[in-house]
Amino acid sequence: MPPPESSTPPGPVTSLDDPRAVQILSTEHWSLLSARSLAYNEAFTRGGMFLSFLSMSFVALALLSQAMAFDQQFLIIAAIVLAFDLIIGLTTYGRIIGANADDLRAVHGMSRIRHGYTQIAPIVTPYFITGTHDDPKGVMISYGSPPETYPAVILYGLTTSGGMIGLISSMVGGVLAGVVTLLFGGSGGIAIGAAVAGTLVVFTLETVLTMGAIERVSASLPVLFPSDDEHSAGPTA
Repeated sequence: MPPPESSTPPGPVTSLDDPRAVQILSTEHWSLLSARSLAYNEAFTRGGMFLSFLSMSFVALALLSQAMAFDQQFLIIAAIVLAFDLIIGLTTYGRIIGANADDLRAVHGMSRIRHGYTQIAPIVTPYFITGTHDDPKGVMISYGSPPETYPAVILYGLTTSGGMIGLISSMVGGVLAGVVTLLFGGSGGIAIGAAVAGTLVVFTLETVLTMGAIERVSASLPVLFPSDDEHSAGPTA
């Protein structure tokens, strides 16, 4: 008769050489990939909702302008609609910035896990094109190393989904300022100046309130495997 199988449960994982370590790391890696996907989907969905609401409100104003004279009543309605648009735009912008922070946390964790892969199998290290260290320098490799100096960083920010929503919200704020100026009897030239000033004010407020948000999130994440640690990619016992 064959010897009875041992019923002793396996002990805890104490080394990356244990095959169970790869399974655990892989499971967490896929979990973070799902978190990134959710963050992207929320950002795109919220941005699309705002743009749809904005376009519908402009269509409604266009229809009203055909049925009403360009008088005080129309300006009041336009100001109310634009105020709603601005509020929705600002909240959408804030949520997209929050989604970007969630994505950064996920990429940070994936970079750390990827470093674990390089410790388990150092031979695969040259084949990774994304970051294998969890410091800001290593994490930014996964984002394509975006610019870090001004004004390039501002121009790059405007090309992102959050930057686009922020810029559109600023323009909505400028149009609202122009409409309010007309509502209080200002001339067309003054209204144009108020619109430009309103756009700059809203854009400046958005920039000031969110500038450094990603850096603050990055600074709050502990660094275990910095890029300048020459021994961090070696095998562990």
